Amino acid sequence: MTVSAPLQKEIVEWQQFTGQFAAVDYVEVRARVSGYLTEIHFQDGQIVNKGDLLFVIDPRPYEAALASMRAQLSRAEAQVDLANIQLKRSAELRRRDYEPASSYDQRVSDLKVATAAVENAKAAIRSAELNVEFTRITAPITGRISRHQVSIGNLISGGESGSAGLLTTIVSLDPIYFYFDMSEADYLAFERATARGRMRSTRDSSVGVSLHLSDEKGWPHDGHLSFVENQVDRAAGTIRARAVFPNPDLLLTAGQFGRIRVPGSEPYRAILIPDAAIVTDQSRKIVLTVNDDNVVVSKIIRPGPSQEGLRIVRSGLSPTDKIIINGLARARPNAKVAPHPGTIEVEPETD
Repeated sequence: MTVSAPLQKEIVEWQQFTGQFAAVDYVEVRARVSGYLTEIHFQDGQIVNKGDLLFVIDPRPYEAALASMRAQLSRAEAQVDLANIQLKRSAELRRRDYEPASSYDQRVSDLKVATAAVENAKAAIRSAELNVEFTRITAPITGRISRHQVSIGNLISGGESGSAGLLTTIVSLDPIYFYFDMSEADYLAFERATARGRMRSTRDSSVGVSLHLSDEKGWPHDGHLSFVENQVDRAAGTIRARAVFPNPDLLLTAGQFGRIRVPGSEPYRAILIPDAAIVTDQSRKIVLTVNDDNVVVSKIIRPGPSQEGLRIVRSGLSPTDKIIINGLARARPNAKVAPHPGTIEVEPETD
């Protein structure tokens, strides 16, 4: 029969959840002007940087429209020059009282109309220049681009609304979001612990979390909570949370699933024992201990969650107790035994 004192260790209790990665930025690339697609400047699935040229729509119709608007501006400026000359002539005639006031007023009005036509032509030029610029479609963000949805030679339908045809999509990669749902009970437990001062609020962006993918051991990816939804989903009884993780090697991809652990407490010194040392007596959990006279004594405990392969004991044991960790089948309360010393060791968790 082997006995050992409970293991004392500073730990953090963790809650684990399954969730899914999502891009911080997701952009649907659409054309803002219509025309024939003449060039594609990327390979499907490659990394693109903000400002990189992606598509070119035939700019010639818009360049012709721009030239026409510039000609309209020249014409409007000529009208302003003429209106100025006529106004000066009319002012001189009016000063000598050779021209009625109505004629002079008409010249003033003509100048204002001509000036307004110049401003209108300048606005039309700015609009035409934008249309020419919009024929060159560039990447709005840095990230991984999807496949092109339209091939060269197709007529692209553009516009300022969402009805414009989809050309491709881009998702940012670093950093990356991880969304997961926690039950109402888990969320309430976090809030209670925060109210008692046992841990920081889950809405505090400094709360550190860890994560692993389906083929990884341990918790190799570190991040932090960045958002908790403002209400519980009525249908599912869950609340959604979001963590953010750095992704410098671009291993993490939007849509992947992973397993995250969130701290359920601040670091504290806990008593840990193996599950094999716990006996169930109806609804009670019991641990058999050996006192200084080598007599078996049963103690009722309140166990907590598992931690590193051992069970946290909330209450019922003291650090000096000697618990039976091997040979429970031969132990009986109030019986005298010949114990042998042993040790309790942690087992690193792999999930």
